Order: sequence, then structure tokens, then C-alpha cells
Amino acid sequence: MHPVLFEIGSFPLGTYGLLLAIAFFAGTGLAKRQARLDDLNPHGITDLAVAMLISAIVGSKLLMVIVDLINGAPLREVFSFATLRAGGAIHGGIIAATAVFFWKLRKGQGLPLRLTGDALVPGVALGQAIGRLGCFSAGCCYGTESHLPWATTFTDPIAHAFSGTPLGIPLHPVQLYNTFANLAVMAVLLLARPKRVFQGQIFALYFLVEGLGRVVTETWRGDVDRGTGWLNWAWLSTGRLTGLGFMMLGLGLWLFWSRRKEATAPLKESR
Repeated sequence: MHPVLFEIGSFPLGTYGLLLAIAFFAGTGLAKRQARLDDLNPHGITDLAVAMLISAIVGSKLLMVIVDLINGAPLREVFSFATLRAGGAIHGGIIAATAVFFWKLRKGQGLPLRLTGDALVPGVALGQAIGRLGCFSAGCCYGTESHLPWATTFTDPIAHAFSGTPLGIPLHPVQLYNTFANLAVMAVLLLARPKRVFQGQIFALYFLVEGLGRVVTETWRGDVDRGTGWLNWAWLSTGRLTGLGFMMLGLGLWLFWSRRKEATAPLKESR
């Protein structure tokens, strides 16, 4: 709704960028709080979060470029300044950040992999929820046409210039749907944590519920970069494909970690 919050001279402060910064600090703060419940080093969590943030930015833009190329977008548009400013494809960021998470902890960061994953993912969900408010402000990741009472009509030409957002047409506020979905994911993870029976359960649960939420909210996505054409099956968009992949990953981790003998050791109760 407001892609540019305000301008300082000729420098515009984008609402999206500001909300992403807030999302990072809020998500990291929650992750550090969760880490303390298992006596994990909060400074190590911060270092890991920074590495995952950088990889998430690169991964989200890389997936966006790949989808654009597959859909036949001109190279001039794909590698334009608008692409640099755009947020990217969120699941590309999650994939890249997850890869960095496993890589860094396998290298030895003084943090146990599964407990660290349990601590991180509620903060990831919170960060996603806030980030989607940035999408709503910028007009990207917009929804299909809707005439429901809560439909949103974008009017700012900046949103159209950088995201192709239709102007003057009531749309599903799918960005807000995703915000509510991510807040629900966070709530599920926080409520499940005191009842977990093996290390890594909350980490695996994140991928299950995040993937399910994305499969559902894709129903109302209307932006042209959803990547449906190359699949020749309109239902299976890029977001749904990655959402299903997340669910499979979560299920696989759940089954694998729950069967490991050391995983069933009693865990400290939340304080």
C-alpha cells in the first residue's frame, strides 16, 4: 500500500526493506530466547542467524531469477535493477538458509544441530510473518481478483512499476493471509515445544506446517511469476511445489530423528 515510507532528500526509505530489518531482529530475538531454554549459546545463534539471512537473500533472488527464465522473461528484465530491489521468492531463501544451517553446524559451531533447529524455527516463522507485511506494503506477491469485503485495491504506481501489481482492481490480500498463516505456524511450534519427545521435532514440524500453509495460500496468488506454465498443470505452482517439498522434508526428518535412540532422551522442560 505504501512502497516508499518516506524520502530523505533523494533517498527513498522502502517500507519493505524496513520491515525486513524488523523481521530479522524480531526473529533472532525469539530464537535466542528459545535457545536459552536448552542452555544454547545465544551469541552462536546470532552468528548463525546472520549467515542464514545472507544466504536467504541470495537464495530468494536466485529462485526468482530461475523461475523468470523458465517462464521466458526477457534477460533485460530478469537482470534489471527492479530484480535487485525485489524481495525474491521466499522459499528459495528458506532452501538456501536451511542448506547453510546444516553446513555450518556440520562444520562445528559449538551448537547441537537438532536443538539449534528447534530454537531457530519459531523465529523464522515470526520473521516470515513480518516480512509478508513488507510484501503487502510494496504490493508484490499480490492475490487474484476478489470482491470480498476485505479485498485490497492498490493505487500506487511504484507498486505496478516494480511488481506488476494491478492497480484499481480489488485483490485478495494474500500477503496478509500468509502473515496470519506464519503466525499460526509460530504458535503451533511454541505450543508443541514443551511436549516434544525427541530433539529436532520442532524443526521437522516447521517444514510440515509451513509447507501445508503455503499449499493452501497459493490458492489466492495472482502474480504472474508463480511458475505454472512450465509444469503444464496450473494447480502445481512454484509455491505449491516447494510447499510439498517442505512437507516431504519435514516428514523425513521426523521419521529419521524420532527413531534414533539418543533422540528419545528426556529434554529439559521450558522455563
